[in-house]
Amino acid sequence: MTEHLLNASVDTCHWGLFDAKIPPVLRVQSGDRLTVNTVSGGPDVLPPAGQFHIPPELADIHLRTPRHVPGHILTGPVFVADAAPGDTLEVRILDVKLRQDWGYNFIRPLAGTLPAEFDAYRLMNIPLDGQRMVARLPWGLDLPLHPFFGVMGVAPPAHWGRISTIIPRAHGGNLDNKELRPGSSLFLPVHVAGALFSCGDGHAAQGDGEVCTTAIETALEGTFELIVHKNTALAYPRAETPTHYITMGMAPTLDQCMDMALRDMLVLLTERGLSREDAYTLCSLGVDFRITQTVNTHRGVHAMLPKGLAPPAKAA
Repeated sequence: MTEHLLNASVDTCHWGLFDAKIPPVLRVQSGDRLTVNTVSGGPDVLPPAGQFHIPPELADIHLRTPRHVPGHILTGPVFVADAAPGDTLEVRILDVKLRQDWGYNFIRPLAGTLPAEFDAYRLMNIPLDGQRMVARLPWGLDLPLHPFFGVMGVAPPAHWGRISTIIPRAHGGNLDNKELRPGSSLFLPVHVAGALFSCGDGHAAQGDGEVCTTAIETALEGTFELIVHKNTALAYPRAETPTHYITMGMAPTLDQCMDMALRDMLVLLTERGLSREDAYTLCSLGVDFRITQTVNTHRGVHAMLPKGLAPPAKAA
């Protein structure tokens, strides 16, 4: 295992898009450990000068990194040797740390879960206490912090061309799933050679739903192991925490998301030996279906199967 460090800079970040044509900024081997530094937000969300620590590379990224379409600043992509279409890239999340002492949250007209009810733009720069791991909200609440990356994804299929980072799809991307914390793994279908992994959209804290348009957005440092699983034919992102197996659905409506997450959970359980009927019953009795987010044009639902209820995996 080799350890790599990938800092955020004009040379290592791309803004707003996933595209299989973006050249890799780093090459690693399957099983290598990768520490990635990320930044978040455009010039319009910065606090007044001198009030907080702002990563020094952010101003240069704002000035010189093209913003092709609306979306997030991502660090990457990273080419993982031996990853090929039909494989799965496991992103094993080892650690996530704050890189700055503030985050931001905004309400934007015509956005969020209630777009017609909040018609004024509001930006909050929120102090983050990295020692106590709390955010100090304006009305006096100390909100516990649980940092995670809102965006982790691989390159989409080449024929999709350039796509915004905002909408989550089969390549992963803007999942906004707060279960993806240290100790968890995200499993992504590989669509192009090398997988081309990128991450960003750091969140210091978020509730399921992310209803007002953003979480507490901030700069993060993440440490991952990137592991290639060959010839898995995984069709859609899945995840695993220390306690649960997770399937996901992302689509324009929550009904569609629910159907997708449920159907993939049925597949997961039948892969482990249950009949489809038994799997359907278990999903009704023991699986929790949670709203991931409702603000990314495509909403999200994730299904949570406690590991104690899952049949043992079949031997390969």
